[in-house]
Parts: sequence; structure tokens; C-alpha cells
Amino acid sequence: MSDPSVLDGDLDGDLDGEDDIGDDIGDDIGDDIGDDIGDDIGNRLVGGLSRSVLEYLAKAIVDDPESVVIEADEGRSGLTLRLHVAPSDMGRIIGRRGRVAQAIRTVVRAAAAREGVEANVDIAD
Repeated sequence: MSDPSVLDGDLDGDLDGEDDIGDDIGDDIGDDIGDDIGDDIGNRLVGGLSRSVLEYLAKAIVDDPESVVIEADEGRSGLTLRLHVAPSDMGRIIGRRGRVAQAIRTVVRAAAAREGVEANVDIAD
């Protein structure tokens, strides 16, 4: 009798009936992709996620989303995001007794913590 792996057309001798050449190629491609991702990590903006979250929330709340401008300053105490909105939208962003502003700060702070950054939100006039 002959070897069953030869009868199945299996080139590497294992008994699963499949050739593992594709697995090796897939591993090499995966390694290359992993290397590329590792290279891009150094190019990301500090606090990019928290800034995006702040922009999304502010534009969803205000009547004039085009007037939303966010300035980012990186200092010793972390990242400071300064939010500028139209004067007519200031009350919407602050909310009653500052509850909307405090909620925005909490969500942005949580997003920054996910990135390992401390972030503060200032609402500018």
C-alpha cells in the first residue's frame, strides 16, 4: 500500500488533505501588514479620538455645525481641546446649569483615556 498523503495529493505529508503552501504565504502577508500597522502608530495625532468625539458631539448639538471649530493644545497637564461655536449655539452647548457641557467633558475624557491621554475641554466664547 502506498502512503495516503500521496494519494490525496498532499505535498507536505500531513493527513488533512490540504497543501500548507497557502498558509505560509498568508503568514508572510500578515507579518507585512503587522509591520505596516506598527509603522503608522507613530504617525497618529495625540488625542485624535478625543478630538473626533468632541467634534461629533458638538456638531450634533448645535444648529450651525459649520461654525464648530476645535483647537488642540498639548501641554504638561495633557491635551486641552478648545471648542468654539456660534454665539447663538453657546446655550445649547452649555445646557442648563452646565449639564450638557459636563456630559461632553466626561465623554471626551473617556475617549482620551482609551488612548492613554488626559484631555480637558474648554468652551471658548
